Amino acid sequence: MAIRPLVLYPDPVLLRPTSAVEVVDDSIRDLVRDMTETMYAAPGVGLAANQVGESLRVCVVDITAGEEPGNLRVFINPKVLESSGSQVGEEGCLSFPEITLMVERPYAVKVETLDLQGNKVVVEADDFLARAMMHEFEHLDGYVFLRNVSSLKREILKRKIKKMIKTGDWVALDAT
Repeated sequence: MAIRPLVLYPDPVLLRPTSAVEVVDDSIRDLVRDMTETMYAAPGVGLAANQVGESLRVCVVDITAGEEPGNLRVFINPKVLESSGSQVGEEGCLSFPEITLMVERPYAVKVETLDLQGNKVVVEADDFLARAMMHEFEHLDGYVFLRNVSSLKREILKRKIKKMIKTGDWVALDAT
């Protein structure tokens, strides 16, 4: 296993849809292990493959940030089957260090995905787990959480980030 460098906005890999996984093999399982280690080291509660530079439809979520064994969820080629309700809450993102936003998401979701053996499974979630899953699925579709705020707030944040990039202050959290 290895901790991988985090990709920061506005890297193009974050802004384009990822490719479906054709076969769940050892390379995908290795990627999931690396992503999990990277997420826990950051620490975070979710990580999409494109956030470590891999443009594949793979993400991991553990809303306990590794504090409670057995809570890691792996999603390969996830497809949302149903969503319902609404919730608004604060979100952060490992590709946006030190930035949090209030974002509206569905309260409950039902998702079809592949597991690490390549089997189709259905996962149902609500509340914070549903929020974290939808945040990561958004990454897989080539979107970042900035899309969920007003255009004015989005432009203010983009200017702030550009300024931080110029001054060298826009750096990934040290996950090592």
